[in-house]
Amino acid sequence: MPSPTPNQPLHAQHQVPVREITLGLLGCGSVGTAFLQLLERRRQVFDDMGVRIRVTGVLVRDAARPRDVPAGTPLTESPDFLNECSVVVEVMGGTSQPLELLRPYLRSGRPVITANKALLAECWDELRPYALAGQLYYEASVMAGTPVIGPMSTVLRASTFQRLQAVVNGTCNFILTCMEEGHTYAAALAEAQALGYAEDPPTLDVGGFDSAHKLAVLARFCVGGDFAYDQIAVQGIEALTPELVRAAAQRGERYKLVAELRREDGGWHASVSPQALPADHALCTAGASRNAMVYEGEECGPLFFAGGGAGGMVTASAMVGDLLDWLIGFPGHVPLHGLEG
Repeated sequence: MPSPTPNQPLHAQHQVPVREITLGLLGCGSVGTAFLQLLERRRQVFDDMGVRIRVTGVLVRDAARPRDVPAGTPLTESPDFLNECSVVVEVMGGTSQPLELLRPYLRSGRPVITANKALLAECWDELRPYALAGQLYYEASVMAGTPVIGPMSTVLRASTFQRLQAVVNGTCNFILTCMEEGHTYAAALAEAQALGYAEDPPTLDVGGFDSAHKLAVLARFCVGGDFAYDQIAVQGIEALTPELVRAAAQRGERYKLVAELRREDGGWHASVSPQALPADHALCTAGASRNAMVYEGEECGPLFFAGGGAGGMVTASAMVGDLLDWLIGFPGHVPLHGLEG
């Protein structure tokens, strides 16, 4: 009997029946658009698994607006398609609207893939039971396409957590780098907004709240699955001056907006604040536009993660990865079950 030819899809070689997966997408901005494009680009991967992805609906505010998505993409202003979805991908941002849409869907026991760190941080009381059940996949919510949640929710649990430091907001990275070059904070912020790196108003980024959302997500894998967002002390970069930045440079230091989780006074202290770090610190050498994290465990020692933390295709890569995990049968990202001492 002849062997299957090497270029045949795996399901064709072994007569695996093709199964159709119905997918719904909430939101179609830069990340949603990139997600749809990447689904198309990686079609062969799904074919080899014996899977056909059928997008049943993409929820948008204006279905008539032209978008750079694959031909035939079903853009709609109605969420009715959610009823027929096997899996839903959420990239809307915000909290109240996506939660309202996802609530009945999650109650049905179906999975959700999201990049929405604000939703995860601020609505955790309601979402946590679904996360514990393995229904939530959210690698892209922290550091986008740089995988940190996967390792923290699996292999790193064997090591006793000690400390975490991270730079997880690219807008602040950009502004602080500009200030090192002599710009004022106002001028650096204006340039970031002109380049599309900062929103208007930019409070979520420069005020430290975006970093705090991400730190809350990380803390639930380190010190307790019910870690609350409001436990984090938050200070942004708005008060930094060129004089402070220059003085730090003269001392051989650089300012970074650091999200930190450490043991303090018998408990866990979580904070986001600008810190002057030694110029050779791992968080300072990762590059102006890259996110970075130093994770310290008693048994595993210090570990360093760095890479792209924003951008449509970078974020989409993690979300398609989560989709593949679900298709293979891996559960979502399950937090710790309580608070450790």
